[in-house]
Amino acid sequence: METTTRLRPIRDTARTARPAATQPRPAYGYATVGALPPEAPVETTTRLRPVRERRTGRVLAVTACVVLGVGLIGGALAGIWLAAADPAQPAEPAGYSEAKDLWHNAPVDTLFPRTLAGPGAGPGSADRTWTRIVVAPDAGCSPAVLAKGLLATLTPLGCERVLRATYTDATASSVITVGLVFTRADVGAQRTLGQGGLTTRLGEDVPPALSGASTVAARFGARQRASWWLSAPADLPVVVTAVAGFADGRAVDRPQPADRAMARGRTDATAQSGLGHEAKGITGRFESLLRKTVAATVKEKENAR
Repeated sequence: METTTRLRPIRDTARTARPAATQPRPAYGYATVGALPPEAPVETTTRLRPVRERRTGRVLAVTACVVLGVGLIGGALAGIWLAAADPAQPAEPAGYSEAKDLWHNAPVDTLFPRTLAGPGAGPGSADRTWTRIVVAPDAGCSPAVLAKGLLATLTPLGCERVLRATYTDATASSVITVGLVFTRADVGAQRTLGQGGLTTRLGEDVPPALSGASTVAARFGARQRASWWLSAPADLPVVVTAVAGFADGRAVDRPQPADRAMARGRTDATAQSGLGHEAKGITGRFESLLRKTVAATVKEKENAR
């Protein structure tokens, strides 16, 4: 017999109490009340291309090399272009421009030393020594200080100034007037001027003599001129002239250029006295002196920079 009352079936309360959609427990370790807000997307910006690492030093070095290379190439091309534009233009010798102003920049004792040595300047390569006895003030280019042919030749080139002085030899038996004619000629004109020998080109073109009262050159005039020489160095805008004569005032019927008076076998008084050697030797000495003066001037300017 059944002693207990049959009970009605009881529903599964655990299943009915469970919500319809159970929220999963967050994995962050923090308890959360209520529903979590929706998550943001993993990526909210546009993906950019990778940017290389900047190397400032290398960029500057490359830039400098490019600029330097362009400059060198440009300079070379400019030089080639200028050379091609005027290939016949000669290069100017060092100190050429400075030499044009020596006539008023250099002291008189520099241009015309009181004593001038001429080793091997006499006949048979004998040594000569000349002593200055007269100095003239600088003068413009005119027939009073230049021979007619030389004046006509230099005027188109820009004849600037004429300096003159008279010397005597160690025995005081001869006198010689030296002229320094400064021009404004460019290098090409100066080289052309000296080609073939200026004395030969101008022929019988004897420079004027410079006399000096109360000196052994007191009677040195046009009639006493015995031998002369003209020199136009290619590296200096200057013409050097020299005319020699006897200190005793004797007249000479026909002056001779130095190369003729120096010719072997000559027996006339001019040749025998060595006046041709005097004229040619002293022009060479003054060319050397001018070059040394120009070199000293250029060096002084460089040191002053």
